[in-house]
Amino acid sequence: MQVEESLLQDEAEYCSFGDTVHYLEPAKLFARCAGSWLYDLEDLPYLDLQMWYSACNFGYANPRLKQALIRQIDTLPQLASQYLHREKIELAKLLVQQIEGSFGQRGRIHFNVGGSQSIEDSLKLVRNASAGKGRMFAFEGGYHGRTLGASAITSSYRYRRRYGHFADRAHFVPYPYCFRCPYGKNRQECALYCVNQFARLFDSEYHGVWDGKAGESEYAAFYVEPVQGTGGYVIPPAGYFPRLQEILRERNILLVDDEIQMGFFRTGTFWAAEQFGLQPDVLVFGKALTNGMNPLAGLWAREEFITPERFPPGSTHSTFAANPLGTAVALETVRMVQEKDYGAQVLEKGALFLQGLRDLQRRFRQIGDVDGLGLALRMEICAADGFTPAQELADRLFQEGMKGDLQLGNRRYGLVLDIGGYYKNVVTLAPSLEISREEIGIALQLLEQLLQRVVGRDG
Repeated sequence: MQVEESLLQDEAEYCSFGDTVHYLEPAKLFARCAGSWLYDLEDLPYLDLQMWYSACNFGYANPRLKQALIRQIDTLPQLASQYLHREKIELAKLLVQQIEGSFGQRGRIHFNVGGSQSIEDSLKLVRNASAGKGRMFAFEGGYHGRTLGASAITSSYRYRRRYGHFADRAHFVPYPYCFRCPYGKNRQECALYCVNQFARLFDSEYHGVWDGKAGESEYAAFYVEPVQGTGGYVIPPAGYFPRLQEILRERNILLVDDEIQMGFFRTGTFWAAEQFGLQPDVLVFGKALTNGMNPLAGLWAREEFITPERFPPGSTHSTFAANPLGTAVALETVRMVQEKDYGAQVLEKGALFLQGLRDLQRRFRQIGDVDGLGLALRMEICAADGFTPAQELADRLFQEGMKGDLQLGNRRYGLVLDIGGYYKNVVTLAPSLEISREEIGIALQLLEQLLQRVVGRDG
């Protein structure tokens, strides 16, 4: 404990608090990780159900991916991005072929060092493809990053308040959040009222987005997360996205698919867009691409938008884009998921986990909504009426989980949760795709203990 106290004192004096550590006071220190587990300085195990915001889909210290990193360190660990290396080319080829197989369209891959940076690159590409149009549609509850351009299409004003933004702020459209429908409709009877309200914007030039005489919109693209991430793992109803895409195509507005959190089988398919029949014009990916072992992200775009003539060398640049360590791990990641049936595995485990969450919902009236797609799961914490958002209760669940004093048998555990959602009352669950059935059972038992501690036995 003396070492931990000393480190925390130094952190308080020498580290910026602006890089999102201090959601818990005091901040938690960890010493090692393996599989679905983090271990603190006393080697107490914490079952992680958010896996670095879905960056570690394949488990901490995944042996196969770790070996790929070690091999690259021993051969070509560094190379300026003005030169080529085998791993970059082979990775791009595999991703292009995979995306063509999923969506039936040819394109090219463009790398950068992180998700926000790749969103920035996509904004450049989209503006270039639309003769410089700077206006975008995006969803309420959507999250695309905290760089200046990305924050302009992220609906939370909190990320822009101190800094403003360079790009035009997006026009934010209500997401089909059926549990909290912004129009007060019922899922079974609404006939996708929300998407029809979006279509209505193009009925007249006086709705501010469309010139019917010219047949042209002021908006270049619509940025979507097929399943909202930071917004609370909100899953849209069937039929919503095909109708949205139809509206966009009729108006020559591009669809940019942000798969940074939900890509790489989080939802049970390689890309979440596959679950909803989407065909993106641009697709942005990151996080689980390298399983969190080295920064790398990127985008795919349809061929006509990203040819060398239309998007030439130097269109965007980062010193560490397509770095050899990142591309080597990413190449092994893509090979690994092509060799194993992650789709069936994720859907089976997700159904098991979701069944357990629904059982908890029946016994705790403070769980207002439970939903999931693959291993992207949500548990919305509410007041006793089952609907009013209860941020304080959700915060307490997170804080109690981090105490490391949950008990199963003779062993103590901690539980790592993430709290998201529009009202910061949603427990968003993104466990490792390699989580075992035994670990799912442990997770459900630990969640039950937390609920009993925070809201009382059986609600």
